[in-house]
Amino acid sequence: MAAAAMAFPLFQGCRSQTSRQLTRPGPPATQSKPSSVVVRCGKGMNIVFVGAEMAPWSKTGGLGDVLGGLPPAMAANGHRVMTIAPRYDQYFDGWDTSVLVDIPVGDQIERVRFFHCYKRGVDRVFIDHPLFLAKVWGQTGGKLYGPSTGTDYEDNKRRFSLFCKAALLAPKILHLNNSRCYSGPYGEDVIFVANDWHTGPLPCYLKSIYQSQGMYMNAKVAFCIHNIVYQGRFAFSDFGMLNLPERFKSSFDFMDGHSEPVKGRKTNWMKAGIIESDKAVTVSPYYAQELVSGVERGVELDNILRAKGIVGIVNGMDTNEWNPATDKYITANYDATTAMEAKPVNKEALQAEVGLPVDRNIPLIAFCGRLEEQKGSDIFAAAIPEFINENVQVIVLGTGKGKMERELAELEAKYPSKVRAHMKFNVPLAHLIMAGADLLAITSRFEPCGLIQFQGMRYGVPSICASTGGLVDTVRDGVTGFHMGCFSANCDYVDKRDIQRVVEAVKKALAVYRTAEFRQMMLNCMNQELSWKGPAKRWEEMLLSLGASGSEPGIDGEEIAPLAKENVAAPTELVQV
Repeated sequence: MAAAAMAFPLFQGCRSQTSRQLTRPGPPATQSKPSSVVVRCGKGMNIVFVGAEMAPWSKTGGLGDVLGGLPPAMAANGHRVMTIAPRYDQYFDGWDTSVLVDIPVGDQIERVRFFHCYKRGVDRVFIDHPLFLAKVWGQTGGKLYGPSTGTDYEDNKRRFSLFCKAALLAPKILHLNNSRCYSGPYGEDVIFVANDWHTGPLPCYLKSIYQSQGMYMNAKVAFCIHNIVYQGRFAFSDFGMLNLPERFKSSFDFMDGHSEPVKGRKTNWMKAGIIESDKAVTVSPYYAQELVSGVERGVELDNILRAKGIVGIVNGMDTNEWNPATDKYITANYDATTAMEAKPVNKEALQAEVGLPVDRNIPLIAFCGRLEEQKGSDIFAAAIPEFINENVQVIVLGTGKGKMERELAELEAKYPSKVRAHMKFNVPLAHLIMAGADLLAITSRFEPCGLIQFQGMRYGVPSICASTGGLVDTVRDGVTGFHMGCFSANCDYVDKRDIQRVVEAVKKALAVYRTAEFRQMMLNCMNQELSWKGPAKRWEEMLLSLGASGSEPGIDGEEIAPLAKENVAAPTELVQV
């Protein structure tokens, strides 16, 4: 469409497709099922999480896990919760609301549609547009941001600008009736939790489109950093595409190279999100300290974060998906009382599955994660030959950069009775590794929070980990794992000192293997609260400190299960704007 609407204020360019009443079709009754989650109805906040990933629908890393697990925990505490993510695929459980709006992006008008489902007490909303769906057509894999690892789609700034604008509309125009607690739109008294660079413009649009016209006046924005490395740096000449007033230009203005420019002037979406939000937050307390410690760990945004201030809240994990007592992928289920008998059985099953010599007495070290510099897979690969002569076996599971995959394949060929490298996505094997491994190697150069150490501890597997980010907050040296110290943040080469740190920590762990001390560490790992319950409480306290307004649900203070029919919506009358 032409850009004639741009003669009007930006909000007036966001037009509904029609002003008649539209009824959103619900799912067939045969597909409805009651949720096992108990939702506490009470006066709480209206919380809207906005992110580019949302597990299990879309995920490349920790961001997807957070938007998958934290919102249900917040709903269980009495808050009305919505999540908003792009509709990358034809999700079988996402139902068309029949709500369409036209939104200006640059000099074009784009039409979006909203899909929805209600799961575990949370309204899951998906933004539907060919800019997202056309990238994958039912084959998302990891292609959310680019066609391959390290390569971005050229239109990412256009895609996520559209996404931010559509996300701000959802709480106002979607009439969602999903339980006995709540009905109708969320309204304007909401708190947005914007996540990572993809949502950096959201607080800017909130101010320039809505608050400038007297809407969303009580709304707040918390901006959460999941990984400071990815900042959304684009050509400065593209600022006009954002349709923002000139006064926001300084918030985006950024010079690559910090004090010594090397690539020229850019816009930086994460910088704008930090500056224009009400609160900056990240996924662990120690990572928050690292981000303000200097240029190296703060990746040139350290000065912005020192001026703004940032709080760290450690993540939780999905203790239902990762539960050795009920895990369908493992050979012998167990809990803390039966782990010592069951784990050797699982180890033998794992060794047989991957083709290693079956021997329950050989210590087995696993590495599970993306094969890239952040995770330090190159450091681990370089360290393997230095300790492989010990009585030990190694299993690596992950995909990533071709160079690192080749290095690991060569190690398997060189040490066929001791090393196995599986460069593929394999959920059943990931679960069996947790049940059968004795130790997890986590050699991250930096790690905002990390999930793998939670999964390992849930299954009684201590970690041999780098002393960085959330690993410092979640793994206690000598109690639930072994710390190696902090690695160099330089991703261009493998520091020999880091290799030595890995070797020394591995040998230290092997020295205590099969001792009473090691068995106690296994039990320490399993006897912890690793769910989202604690983090959700800390998130609640942080959001309440912003002065967010509460909602008025239909029932106050009663614990109820959501209605069996998970997708029910009232007719929606779209406002002509």
